[in-house]
Amino acid sequence: MFLILPLTIGVLVTISVFLIIQRRIIKVVLGFAMLSHATNLMIMASGWIHDGKPPILPAEKISIQTLLYVDPLPQAMVLTAIVISLAVIAFLLTVALNMHRNFKTDNINEYRRLKG
Repeated sequence: MFLILPLTIGVLVTISVFLIIQRRIIKVVLGFAMLSHATNLMIMASGWIHDGKPPILPAEKISIQTLLYVDPLPQAMVLTAIVISLAVIAFLLTVALNMHRNFKTDNINEYRRLKG
């Protein structure tokens, strides 16, 4: 069970790098999306504690050991990163759609040729 998360992150990063180096713009956008998912998993894994308790403490037990609780900061960072990556992916898809409508191709090398 312990190796599933690092292997999943590694597979996601490998697939995303493979997609980013492709010549089709939509594959590049999907590669960036998968890379953001891998990054989110890596951030979540940094705050993971085996058999950790939720980071909600009752008011009367403030002096309890904090090493038993999961760190809530990576969870908040991932929620923010999900929103930001959603906006970036939507923007990249819009740019890719406009480029496809204007130039009738989605090949990055064709865009370079059309530039002059």
